Amino acid sequence: MIMRHFLHLIVLLSFFAASACNPVEPQIDSISLSSKGRVTDYQQQTMSITVTSSGGWTLTGSYDWAVQSVKAGKSGDSVLISVTENTSGSERKAVFTFRCGDAVDTYSLTQQKGPDKPVQPEEPEQPEEPEKPEDPDRPLDPERLSGTVIGSKYSVDYDNGNSKSTTANTKDNVFDGRYDTFFASYDRSRTWVGLDLGQKHIITKVGWSPRVGQQQRVELALFEGANEPDFSDAIPIWIIREPGVNRTMHYADITCSRGFRYVRYVSPNDVRCNLAELEFYGHPGEGDDSQLYQLTNLPTVVVNIADGEEVIEKEKNLISNVYIISEGGTNLLATGGTEIRGRGNASWDFPKKPYRLKFDEKQSPLGAPASAKKWTLLSNYGDKTLMRNMLAFEVSRRVGLGYTPFCHPVDLIINGEYRGCYQLCDQVEAAKGRVDAKDGYLVEIDAYAYSEDVWFSSNRGTPVTIKHPDEDEITQEQRKFINDYFNQMEAAVFASDYTDPAEGYRKHLDLDSFLKNFIVGEFGGNTDTYWSVYMYKDAADGKLYTGPVWDYDLAFENDYRTYPINNLWDYIYASNGSVASEAVRQMVTRIVKEDPQAKERLIELWEAACNEGGLKNLNSVVDQNAELLKEAQELNFKRWKILNQHVHMNFQALGSYDKEVQTVKKYIDGRLEKFDELVRR
Repeated sequence: MIMRHFLHLIVLLSFFAASACNPVEPQIDSISLSSKGRVTDYQQQTMSITVTSSGGWTLTGSYDWAVQSVKAGKSGDSVLISVTENTSGSERKAVFTFRCGDAVDTYSLTQQKGPDKPVQPEEPEQPEEPEKPEDPDRPLDPERLSGTVIGSKYSVDYDNGNSKSTTANTKDNVFDGRYDTFFASYDRSRTWVGLDLGQKHIITKVGWSPRVGQQQRVELALFEGANEPDFSDAIPIWIIREPGVNRTMHYADITCSRGFRYVRYVSPNDVRCNLAELEFYGHPGEGDDSQLYQLTNLPTVVVNIADGEEVIEKEKNLISNVYIISEGGTNLLATGGTEIRGRGNASWDFPKKPYRLKFDEKQSPLGAPASAKKWTLLSNYGDKTLMRNMLAFEVSRRVGLGYTPFCHPVDLIINGEYRGCYQLCDQVEAAKGRVDAKDGYLVEIDAYAYSEDVWFSSNRGTPVTIKHPDEDEITQEQRKFINDYFNQMEAAVFASDYTDPAEGYRKHLDLDSFLKNFIVGEFGGNTDTYWSVYMYKDAADGKLYTGPVWDYDLAFENDYRTYPINNLWDYIYASNGSVASEAVRQMVTRIVKEDPQAKERLIELWEAACNEGGLKNLNSVVDQNAELLKEAQELNFKRWKILNQHVHMNFQALGSYDKEVQTVKKYIDGRLEKFDELVRR
C-alpha cells in the first residue's frame, strides 16, 4: 500500500515538473482591418471592410450620414458603411472603432464637401388663388394619410449598449420624411408600427423604405388593417416579397375593400422592424368585404390570438379570432372564440410548428365535407414538396378506403406574422363526415401512447391509444371492452385456425380495410405506417376496421433510413428502416405473407387501385399539386430557408423545390413496378 502511494506521488511530481517546463502561452487578442480609412467625394456610396481577428469583435461609432451594416461579428466577416450624399456645405469626418478583447483598430472616413450651388434669385410673391369649392360628384383622390402614431412601445439605443429606449430610434421616425432615421424596436420579434387614422379609411396604397443598410429586413413584412385597437380583428392587405432598396420608397396598390381605422406594418420575425419610412394612402369610407386580400392563390388563414400571446404549449388552449380568406378574396369565414394550441409529437419540436384549431361552433371551411369544431394545421416542415400528405390521401381515395381526411393547402398568419404554407385538415375523430364510429370506438396503435391520457398495452405489447370515446366521457367498462376486444383480435391472428373465414381473425378484423391501408403505406413508402395506425369499430358488435391514413410527411422517398426504397428486397414494414414494433410486424407478416387468401385478396385490391383507381396516373396529381403550390412554396421557403439543409429524416438536401418534386415522381414510377413485384412474390 505504501509503495502504491509513493508511485502516485512520483507521477504527480513529474506532471507538475513538465507543466513548469512547458507553460501554456496565453492567447493574445488581435484585430486588423482590410483598410484603415478612405477619403471620398461628396456622392452617395458604400465601403466594405473585412475584419480579421482572434475572436469575436464589436464596432462602435454612430453617424447619421455614415451607417454601418452590423455592430459585431467574427473573423472574416465584412462591414458595409453606407454614406449619404454630402449636402452640408462642409467636409465630414467619421471614426469607427473595432475591438477584439484588448485589441483595437480604427477606420477613418473623410467625405469631401459637395460643389457650391449657385444662388437662385428669389421669385416674386404670387397672390394666393381663391379656394375652389369641392365638386361633390368627383370621386375622392387617394391622399397620404396621417394620424396618431402607434406601435411597439420601446426602441433600441445602439449608442448606449443596445439599451431599451423611448427617445432613440423611435417609431415616430418612420413618418419624418427622412431616410437617415429609422425605427428599431427593442424586441426582436412581434414588433410593429402604424397609424390610428381616427376613423375608417379605404386604403389604396402603402409605401415603405428599409433602414439604410438593412434592405433585406423588410422581406415578408405584412401590412394589416383593423378596427379594434388591439388588432384582434386584423386582416392582411399586403405582404412584402422582396428585399428593399436603400433610400428608396417602394409602393404597392391595395385592393382590399374593407375600411380600417387602424393600419400597421408588422415586422418579419427577428429583425427589430428596421424601417426608415412608412406611408399609407386612401380616403375615408366604411367599405365592405367584397374584395379581400390573399397572400397567394391559396386561401389565407389568419389567427389573431388574444393579447398577442404565442402558442408555446400543446396542452394550453388560447382564445383567438380566426379568418379564412378564399376564392380570390371574395369569400370570408370569420369566427370568434376559437381555441388554438400546439399538436404533434416529433413535429412539435420543429421550428415551424403544427397547430390544432377548435371553433366555437361547427364549421365547414373551404368546402370540407364535415361540419366540425376541430381542425388541424399541418406544418410539413420536413417535407419540402409540401404535398406528401396530400398525395397519401389521394392514394387512400384511389385504393378505396372508407374515409380519407379532408386536406387543403393554405397560407398561415398568426398575430400578424407570416408562418408559411400549411395544410388545413380534418381532425381524425369519430364524428359525422369523419370516422364512422360515433357509436363505437376509435383507437390508434401509437408509439407515443404512454404520453396520452387514455391508453393500454395489449397482451402482445402493442401500445394503443383510445381516441373515442373522449377521455372525459369514456367509462371503465368501455376501456375494458375495447382492450379485451383488441387482445381477442391479436390472439385470433396468431391462433392455429386463424385463416378460418368464420372463426379466424377475420371475425374480429376487417380484411379489406387492413389490406387497403397496407397498400397505401407500402406503396407510399411510409416508415411511420405502423408507428401510428388508426383502427375503429363502427359499433360495439362490429369488426375492427383499419384507417384512416395519417402522418405521411416521411413517405415518397423522404427518409434516409429506407433510401432508396425501391432497392429494398422486402416490404418497408419488414426493413430495418421501419419503426414498427415487433408485435405489429409479426401481425402484418401473419396476414399479408402467410394467409393465402389474404395474399390473393391483396393482389386483387392492388390491381383495382392501379386500373380502376388510376394509381398509374398519380404523377399527374404531383404535377397539379406543384402548380397549385408554385406561388406559396416560393413564399414558404423565403420564411423557412431549408432547401439546402437536411431536415428531420431527409436523405439529402437537393437545393430546389423542383428537384424535390422530381424525386417524388421518380420514386412513384419505380414503386409501381417494385410493389407489383412484391405483392406477386
